[in-house]
Amino acid sequence: MTPAPSTIARNESVSVAHRIMREANIGHLPVMDGAAVIGILAERDVLLVESLPGVNPTDMRVEEAMVPHPYEVTPEAALAEVVATLLDRRIGSAIVVDEGEVVGVFTTVDALRALADLLQRPE
Repeated sequence: MTPAPSTIARNESVSVAHRIMREANIGHLPVMDGAAVIGILAERDVLLVESLPGVNPTDMRVEEAMVPHPYEVTPEAALAEVVATLLDRRIGSAIVVDEGEVVGVFTTVDALRALADLLQRPE
């Protein structure tokens, strides 16, 4: 997982979100309303908004482009269970929350990294 992830407020612009993603080299941003997670914004969501004719990403708010009700897990969640849920829901990330605080984002890239580590272990 990506520990201590960047987050974004629901009322920020999509262009600010894209800048944060580029600077941090990340593809997912938990969307916050104060201390509460209310959504997830993926890079593909940003790219879609930027491709829409007549839509200005500077004027569009993150809450208009995000996916609401993201998948949340605790740090103790079993890897197999998290991966199975990502597959079942056909989603690319889980927000890791510990005692109400966002502590990480687990993505399909993280799952592939775990698989690669497992495959490289000597038998």
